[in-house]
Amino acid sequence: MQQSTLKELSTVLGISVSTVSRALKDHPDIADSTKRKVKELAEALEYEPNNNAVQLRTRQSNVLGILVPSVDNFFYDSFIAAVEEEARLHGYSLLIMQSRDQLQIEMANLQLFRKRMIMGLFVSISTEIEDMTPFRKLREMDVPIVFFDRVPEAEGYNKVCQADNTAAAIAANAIIEKKKKRVLGLFGHPHLSITKMRCASFKETFASQSPDTIIDIDYPESIVESRRVALEALKEKGKYDVVFCMGDLILIGVMYAIHELNLRVPEDIGVISISNGLIPTLYKPKITYVETSGFKLGKLAFSQMLSCLANNTTPREVTLDAVLVPGGSL
Repeated sequence: MQQSTLKELSTVLGISVSTVSRALKDHPDIADSTKRKVKELAEALEYEPNNNAVQLRTRQSNVLGILVPSVDNFFYDSFIAAVEEEARLHGYSLLIMQSRDQLQIEMANLQLFRKRMIMGLFVSISTEIEDMTPFRKLREMDVPIVFFDRVPEAEGYNKVCQADNTAAAIAANAIIEKKKKRVLGLFGHPHLSITKMRCASFKETFASQSPDTIIDIDYPESIVESRRVALEALKEKGKYDVVFCMGDLILIGVMYAIHELNLRVPEDIGVISISNGLIPTLYKPKITYVETSGFKLGKLAFSQMLSCLANNTTPREVTLDAVLVPGGSL
């Protein structure tokens, strides 16, 4: 059935459009009998208010945006689940977009968010973003932005991050405790601040705690790339005694390679990862990992957003602690 309008309701009932509108809003000036007739007809004709018109009048949509590189990623999926759970409790709905790590798509999504007059935006930036001007335009429209996971290096933004320095240091110390001396460290895109922080902390920990350890670093950005890098690096048995993976996608690619090379974990090669928590439990033995929870980060980010919506305009950077979860892979 085509959606009815206020004008159609007013024509059927023989009253003005403004009377229909006020009756639907329970205005005290409208008689109860009129309210009842209007609401009964509205229900029968499946009338729904025009939300776009409401938004134009109030400049409020009760819609929060989420922009992530990809939705087919367990970390971002769990982040979204946490935000959705909190948004529903607080009367908000979500508009979720993905950039696919492409600047052109990211910019188009930001334009759409502006047109939809969202009340706030959660963003994990793409690998290609360098100019923050489009985000500043949103802020100039009084749209608060909370960056998470992949955050800009520049100061002056609301950021909710994992304890990236701590997470990498925890992983490095776990390797040192197992007396591993030949380390392959696989990180993400070198342009991202999260990669820079984790890589720097990883190397600094070895420099101070185990300076004689040999560390080779590479930067695969996907499952396919990490599989290729690991196949090449691990084909010479004994060259490395442990692989560090910066995230779940890298871990998946590495485990593909280990399986193809018929290597045993941990007898032939040790494995440790930074992870959201699910992927390491799918292998036997379970992979030792440093937990960085997307769900917990989502809860923290929503709390930050509520603070912003309450007119707390001072930018804050909030960090979620990391913890080692032992498996049998070291």
